[in-house]
Amino acid sequence: MKKIMFASLVASVCLMGCADGQKSDSKLTESGLDPQKFESQVDGKATKLFVLKNKNNMEVCVTNFGGRIVSVMVPDKDGVMRDVVLGFDSIQDYVTKPSDFGATIGRYANRINKGKFSLDGVDYQLPINNYGHCLHGGLKGFQYAVFDGTQLSDQSVKLTYLSKDMEEGFPGNLTCSVTMTLTDDNAIRLDYEAETDKPTIINMTNHSYFNLDGDPSVNNSNYQLMINADNYTPVDSTFMTTGEILSVADTPMDFRTPVEIGTVIDQDFEQLKNGHGIDHNWVLNTKGDLNTVCASLYSPKTGIKLDVYTSEPGVQIYTGNFLDGTLTGKKQIKYDFRASVCLETQKYPDTPNKPEWPSCVLRPGEKYTSQTVFKFSVEK
Repeated sequence: MKKIMFASLVASVCLMGCADGQKSDSKLTESGLDPQKFESQVDGKATKLFVLKNKNNMEVCVTNFGGRIVSVMVPDKDGVMRDVVLGFDSIQDYVTKPSDFGATIGRYANRINKGKFSLDGVDYQLPINNYGHCLHGGLKGFQYAVFDGTQLSDQSVKLTYLSKDMEEGFPGNLTCSVTMTLTDDNAIRLDYEAETDKPTIINMTNHSYFNLDGDPSVNNSNYQLMINADNYTPVDSTFMTTGEILSVADTPMDFRTPVEIGTVIDQDFEQLKNGHGIDHNWVLNTKGDLNTVCASLYSPKTGIKLDVYTSEPGVQIYTGNFLDGTLTGKKQIKYDFRASVCLETQKYPDTPNKPEWPSCVLRPGEKYTSQTVFKFSVEK
């Protein structure tokens, strides 16, 4: 989803590992990350890097700052390991270069119209941080929080966060977690849970920017995208959903069979103009079935395929339309225009203001659960 208009990021950073540019004695990860550069403090809480590996030597690196997936190493069709997500080399970069790269998003992923919603007769006003709306939990959503991290095994880490009552304007003390598990069939499973002491709203997702070429200097035009959806939710020029649910038939929004992104993304179609490309929510046909692919992405260059499964009713596809080469990521590589694709499983945007859509309300005594699986394979 697009670049956020930030006022400022309130965070104090004290690096406890070696500073950028200094030689480190720590062992680098397979993706080339130095774990010491993730040993820091943000807002008085310690951050670190968690490394997950499976029997196939696939590697996933995660930091508890923002609950972020930092790197994902998977084999291509020639057996070469490639890092297929965007991110930064250090906590310092994550703090000083605000982004959603790889982040756990909350309390509410996507947009809430003008930052306003009502719940049980009480009106709430959230921060306005994107084209007149509240995006991704406000000015300081979960992507800038330090989670408590516990490595459960070589292949699993649990990240927990207490979002206090009225944090960023959201009611209720919300205890939430995401457990990230790297399975032996080369999948990353994300299991979200949350409980509250006051009625609230919740919509969590992961915001990884996938580049299946392992080369962020190249855009996504050759990627083949499939979305298992007959309908989508159109947006206006401020990226806010109109409340309609429209058919994808006979439009450039039809990805029910794989479509090369570059053949449609710049077509003369109002929705693509409003989204500056693809930045829309699709109404999934899968109806929460974790055994059915809801979306897939494939790079003919590397043969790497990503299949997505989710319990959620929707998925936001964002094609990196606001990347512009000004951000330098891992290994000092500039992230150019449309150098990735995000597949954000979710409730529909602005659901709190559209009661006819799947509910995002969580009440005391209830448990919020959500599951998403990113499964990688190779097609030769």
